[in-house]
Amino acid sequence: MHLAHEIVGPTDGPPIVLVHGITESRHSWRPITEVLAVDHRVLAVDLRGHGDSPDGDAYDPISYASDVIETVAAAGLRDPLVVGHSLGGVVVSAYAALDPCCGVINVDQALQLSGFKDALSQLEPMLKGSPDEFLAARDLMFSMMDGPLPAAERDRVGAHSRPDQAVVLGTWAAVFDSTPAELDATVDALVAGITVPYLSLHGIDPGPEYVAWLTSRIPSAQVEVWADHGHYPHLVDTPRFLRRLAAFEQQVRG
Repeated sequence: MHLAHEIVGPTDGPPIVLVHGITESRHSWRPITEVLAVDHRVLAVDLRGHGDSPDGDAYDPISYASDVIETVAAAGLRDPLVVGHSLGGVVVSAYAALDPCCGVINVDQALQLSGFKDALSQLEPMLKGSPDEFLAARDLMFSMMDGPLPAAERDRVGAHSRPDQAVVLGTWAAVFDSTPAELDATVDALVAGITVPYLSLHGIDPGPEYVAWLTSRIPSAQVEVWADHGHYPHLVDTPRFLRRLAAFEQQVRG
């Protein structure tokens, strides 16, 4: 699927692809896109079922990533740095397993989905309930994760959100329907092909065992925690995030 997107910056700039989180859109990245576009070729996409992109018939990581790969190819970008937040972190991980890129930055998305299952299961009845119950569950989840994200910035991101119940349930279907062991096996298969440098940057600490868990599956992974930055560390401290991105890019591009 060719995705709705925007592409900005000089055509000869190093390519960067930005992938948003669940229910959000390419506009979530606006403060970062504007700075990167000074000297990078920046492609920000709307995932299927999000933003201005059409709905899809499946919402698994491979389907999401395949759409991004198709859109990147149509834009003529090669070996981009792929950056994803939340759901986008899973998508760019799948991207790196499927298609060439120079590196991955995963922003606040732990890949140990078996751990996520426990938290999500508590909200499952509301998420699968009436439209009002679904929206209440979504708002409750995000309010618990926002941390120090300013209200104005939360409103800006939310203004471009598309909280579609069918898309959300389709995205999380595997988490609802699989055992923890099955989820771990799915993730293991998904990330097995990742060999490029990988930065896992968290505003919410994924726990003391996560570094060993992730690096046993992605040996190139670095895990970094920005304490008390919440689910949006890239928007809570955008200058710091841009500096970290530049340092990682220097590492992977040389």
